[in-house]
Amino acid sequence: MKYGFIFLLLAVCVLCFTLYNMDVSDHKSCILTRLKITNGSVTPIATITPINAITPLRPTEPASVCSFLSVSPENVKEVNLLKESIAWPETPSVPPGFSLNDTSDPAHSTFTILPRRGGGSWHVGDQLEVLIKVSDFRGRPRKSGGDLLYARLQNRAVFAGVAGKVFDHRNGSYTAVFSLLWEGDAQVEVTLVHPGEAVTVLERLTKEQPDRIYFESIFRSGSIKESTECNVCLKAPKQKLCNYTDLDTGEPWFCYKPKKLNCDTRMTHSKGGFRQRIKPMEEQLFKSGVNMKVSIPGSGPSNISILPELKGGKNENMKTGPAGYYYQGVWRTLDGTTVRQFNNATAISQCLKGKALHLYGDSTIRQWFEYLTSTTPDLKMFDLKSPKQTGPFMALDFKNNILVTFRCHGAPIRFGNLLISQMRYIASELKGLVGGTNTVVVIGIWSHFSTFPVEVYIRRLLSIRTAVRQLLTRHPGTLVIIRTANPKALSLYETLTNSDWFSIQRDKILRAIFKGMNVKLVDAWEMCLAHHLPHSLHPQPPIIKNMIDVVLSHTCPLGESSKGAISQKKKRKEKQVRTS
Repeated sequence: MKYGFIFLLLAVCVLCFTLYNMDVSDHKSCILTRLKITNGSVTPIATITPINAITPLRPTEPASVCSFLSVSPENVKEVNLLKESIAWPETPSVPPGFSLNDTSDPAHSTFTILPRRGGGSWHVGDQLEVLIKVSDFRGRPRKSGGDLLYARLQNRAVFAGVAGKVFDHRNGSYTAVFSLLWEGDAQVEVTLVHPGEAVTVLERLTKEQPDRIYFESIFRSGSIKESTECNVCLKAPKQKLCNYTDLDTGEPWFCYKPKKLNCDTRMTHSKGGFRQRIKPMEEQLFKSGVNMKVSIPGSGPSNISILPELKGGKNENMKTGPAGYYYQGVWRTLDGTTVRQFNNATAISQCLKGKALHLYGDSTIRQWFEYLTSTTPDLKMFDLKSPKQTGPFMALDFKNNILVTFRCHGAPIRFGNLLISQMRYIASELKGLVGGTNTVVVIGIWSHFSTFPVEVYIRRLLSIRTAVRQLLTRHPGTLVIIRTANPKALSLYETLTNSDWFSIQRDKILRAIFKGMNVKLVDAWEMCLAHHLPHSLHPQPPIIKNMIDVVLSHTCPLGESSKGAISQKKKRKEKQVRTS
């Protein structure tokens, strides 16, 4: 009995020594327990939680710290509905040794313009239907769906274009539906973005390799410098990880512990690299010019002629049709917003006079900051000594009292050497923002979330939505504008990390999460899809100009004075006067 008691005391001493030497700052969620020894038995007296402890999202977190699996109880139903809303039609399997000849081939596929419902000629306000039939490389009709297709209607002569909606019949055939919005000629274009088998591979990659894009942080103390891998989810016991879960937003982030330094010495964040773990044969599913973003030919005429709108005709399909269209190279929305053209620096300055414009997001939002500072000479960059890629940036126009800022969103972001002190989450920034009628907030966040399970993106948008609601409650006059995703050029690397298939899912989720809120939308997806210019992660200047015109039209709606800004309606009236 005596030796048993001595052994028990030694065990307690070892336990106390271990607890004493734990780095609580590295394990903010750890719980220390005070012990009491009575008659040779050990019982807990009380549980002491460190002051800076992070409340776990679940009582039991997985050992691999994949906390994107955790969902707060109040969001479970919404998250499930969002995931259901992006469910993709069943796609063909990709067994080992599969043959490319059995997959979708754009060259053997066709589209056919269907006759007008009710017969007769096409008129403005009608809907055009196009039947698409997909075949494999042997010319055999496909029996399954799941291909990713784009459809567009264009007239290059008048720089007109509109995106079509594609419906999957899940049997190898599809229907593209277009709203007819201008008089004159219109040409149908159909593109195979990915065959269904490619979608199968992309879906599997996210399930099996959510960490194929990984990140690094540099830790430094004095002359000692170390770097370790970081990510949303790391497969390691908690004691081997630094937990940087954000106390304000609950956003998870982890790094492997450095060998010599502690977790508080983290200095930078950057993209580490990409692990390509795809089977060689599967690479054949992602070939530019063969089966990735390749045009499908028409089986007959691909052009139609559109006559003026019939008198008394009702354009009911506009309610469920496209977001807008191009005519004469100018974007026209169909939600009732009059898009004005801000064609010079004076027009932009007059619209932004006395306003603060805050831009938050990725490089596609930074592109807007660069456009404004390059086209508005009085808007001068204030040197914050920030890296050109990451920011933050600030521009000032003292004469017109204009402030424009840009700040990139927090991890995961694939920028290089971003100082931890400058890495902020959008939700946190919005909580500290003073809004009002002269404040405009623009948010664009999507591209850097492509490789992660969709729950990671949903979690981020939900926290941003909460912050937007709080901002609009504090300052109802604040204008909030959301930028959607956009299609891009695709190489093998771009596809495995940033495919349009990933972007479409995030685009749908973003729209659903902010639906019904008092925010404005810049539909970058349709603005790029409807334009004749090639797709690019960073859209070309003519498209950016139209996007900025939409932003400024929301900022200075028709009726406000803005010297140099011309509304589409006014331009049309002037044109009618000149031709009469």
